Amino acid sequence: MTLLTEDQPCRFSAPDSPLASMECYPVDSGPKEDYLDCMEPAVFGAVEPLKRSRGRLIMHGMVMFGREFCYAVEAAFVTPVLLSVGLPKRLYSLVWLISPILGFILQPVIGSASDYCRSPWGRRRPYILLLGIMMLVGLTLFLNGDAVTSAVLEDRNVKRTWAIVVVMFGVVMFDFAADFIDGPIKAYLFDVCSHRDKERGLHYHALLTGLGGACGYLIGAMDWGHSVLGVILGSEYQVIYFFSSLTWGLFLTMHLFSIPEKPLMKDHSSDSCPATSLLLEDPHHNGYGAVYKEPPPLPEMRQRSFSALSEANAVTPSAKQPNSEVQKRMTLKSLLSAMISMPSHYRCLCVSHLLGWTAFLCNMLFFTDFMGQIVYKGNPYAEHNSTSYATYERGVEVGCWGLCINAVSSALYSYVQRLLLPYIGLKGLYFLGYFVFGLGTGLIGLFPNIVATLTLCCVFGVMSSTLYTIPFNLISEYHKAEEEQRKLRSGEPALEGRGTGMDCAALTCMVQLAQVIVGAGLGALVNLAGSVIVVVLSASSVSLIGCLFIAVFM
Repeated sequence: MTLLTEDQPCRFSAPDSPLASMECYPVDSGPKEDYLDCMEPAVFGAVEPLKRSRGRLIMHGMVMFGREFCYAVEAAFVTPVLLSVGLPKRLYSLVWLISPILGFILQPVIGSASDYCRSPWGRRRPYILLLGIMMLVGLTLFLNGDAVTSAVLEDRNVKRTWAIVVVMFGVVMFDFAADFIDGPIKAYLFDVCSHRDKERGLHYHALLTGLGGACGYLIGAMDWGHSVLGVILGSEYQVIYFFSSLTWGLFLTMHLFSIPEKPLMKDHSSDSCPATSLLLEDPHHNGYGAVYKEPPPLPEMRQRSFSALSEANAVTPSAKQPNSEVQKRMTLKSLLSAMISMPSHYRCLCVSHLLGWTAFLCNMLFFTDFMGQIVYKGNPYAEHNSTSYATYERGVEVGCWGLCINAVSSALYSYVQRLLLPYIGLKGLYFLGYFVFGLGTGLIGLFPNIVATLTLCCVFGVMSSTLYTIPFNLISEYHKAEEEQRKLRSGEPALEGRGTGMDCAALTCMVQLAQVIVGAGLGALVNLAGSVIVVVLSASSVSLIGCLFIAVFM
């Protein structure tokens, strides 16, 4: 039997001969369990990504543990650190504006650029490594800025100014890289996994995200200042930095060596199998952000040979596109145009994701400050040796315990989602996450006491698990449906399709936009209301609005 392609035929051995004798069949080195799959995809879907073992998928998801560990440290300490170095209260929400504005502008460009990265190490991993290094540098400046400026400068006023600048720069760099890295990580998973393994991988991502956040908040909730490590390293923040940098460096390395990526080659030599190159190609894709291209005449045999193409590979870009066209597609104007003209179901998904992240960030970024000021009635502007400031610090520590409860519940809810999915579907899970979060945060705002607040922190985990999994599962389902439609319309002219980096970037841009909204609006809202309790009530209101949007438009 002969499989016809544009370049040259890739011949298979006779039907009665062993499958291992098939010419040009791609073989990778690795554990045997990574490559067990059914016979049909092996024969008719040579482009189907190989089955990944549980160990490989867990290694791939460990980066989410490290990322969320560091995110937990930032969420717990960024507001207290900024206020403690002397940043005026009216300006502290400004920190959340700089990074997301840059991210909203650059995220689509980076996402699309990773679709066409020709590094021998793969398309996504070079970007993940660079952003991971930026995260580490930002974390270093954020947690050590005050100590460094105190050691270098003597003048109190100059020291305060430079401490604010260094800490703010560290927060912006960390936040920028931590938000950016999510898109390439998800695209990396989609590129190297089949549709079934994508769902398993996203489940492990959600589980490890919850566990990483729990460990991060647990570290923040402990009093390290009077411990042995605190004495050795100098202060509580240096101890937390030690654990954070070690965790991030270790799990980022595990992630980068988890699953090999096939590089996007500049050209294909005549002695290579075209079926292998088709891992990075989709001749029948038709979607937003597409560039029209007349297909070459194909023999009838090709139509049948690709009837079993995996939906996981249908969203990957062409490896043969000219460099000039690649550069054209990576301009900001063309990418924004592509996002604006996206299909309605993608647009509704982006809007609901924006509402969800706006509500979630309203609550999470200011929760420890809410605990310190409202629940414990402390004062972050008091003298550091005063009772009022000590009470505020105690509230921040208890707030970390609440966020730890949130992270544990996020990990547990990732299992509950799998049990509920057959009964209420993805839309039902999406609605449920928003509704539970909106109801819980509303009760926290109305009854701000210690027991009620800590008890209701579990609803934060429901929202966290929902935001990290359901939208990406919906993208996977959308691509699967689009692939089925392409099979039915296979005789029509084809379009060059967008890459997974573009799709994940579109969703991640909503996170950036949510940060812009939170940064621009909450500071003024808190000043107007005169209390940070308005933050929790705003989170509840936006989340319930998101419920209605999902019910009506999704």
